[in-house]
Amino acid sequence: MFQIDEDQDMSYLSTDILVSERNYIIQPNDLLDMRVFTNNGERIIDPNNELQTPQTQNRGEEEKPEFLVMDDGNVKFPMVGIVELGGMKINEAEEYLEKKYNNFYTDAYVKLKYLNKRVIVLGAPGGQVIPLQNENTSVVEIVALAGGIDEDGKAFNLRLIRGDLHHPEVFIIDLSTINGVKASMMNVLPGDIIYVEPNRKVITEGAKDFMTVFAIFVNAVTLVALIVSLNK
Repeated sequence: MFQIDEDQDMSYLSTDILVSERNYIIQPNDLLDMRVFTNNGERIIDPNNELQTPQTQNRGEEEKPEFLVMDDGNVKFPMVGIVELGGMKINEAEEYLEKKYNNFYTDAYVKLKYLNKRVIVLGAPGGQVIPLQNENTSVVEIVALAGGIDEDGKAFNLRLIRGDLHHPEVFIIDLSTINGVKASMMNVLPGDIIYVEPNRKVITEGAKDFMTVFAIFVNAVTLVALIVSLNK
C-alpha cells in the first residue's frame, strides 16, 4: 500500500456518499440525530433551545440530542414516544416519523442523521455504510463486511480516501497479493471512504453502445420511410 502524493479532488464522490447514507439500514445501538420542521422550515422540536446546556447557550452553540436505537429496534422520541425504526432505511424512517408528527403539526418535515462512527464503501460492492463497532478494524475487515470483492471489482486497485474530499489523503491498496493484504491491515478511521474500482466490461458496454446507435438509425430510417410514403 502506498500514498498518492499529489492532491486529488474527490468531491465528485459526494453524491454517491449521500446515496449510501440514505440507504443505510437502522440497527440496534445506532445513534440518531433528529430534526423536525414545519413545511415552511420552522423548527418545532425544542424551538426555544430548552435542550441546550447553559455552557452551549453561552457559546451560542446547540447541543445535539442523540436518540439511541434499543436492542429491539425501538427509539424514544419527544412527543411521539417509542417508535420502532429498526430495519428501516433513513429515508423510510423520516417518512414514518413525519406521519407520527403530523398528529401534532401540519406537514411535519423530519431530517434524520446517522451519528455512529462509520466507514463508507463505494464502487464494485455498491454503496454501503459499515458501522465501526471496534476502532481496531482494518481495511480488509471493512471490505469483508461489505461483502468482499467479486469478479466485478479490481482487488489490485482499492483506494482509501481520508479527510476533506477536496484535498484528501489517498492510499492505493492491492489485495491481490499476500504483501498487499499484509499492508492493508492498517486500521481505518471514522469517516474513511474505501473505493473499489469496478472492472469495465468492454464487450458488454460496447454492445450497449452499438444497440443504442442501431436503434437511433432504425428509428431514423422508419421516420424517413413514413414521410416518403405520406408524400406519394
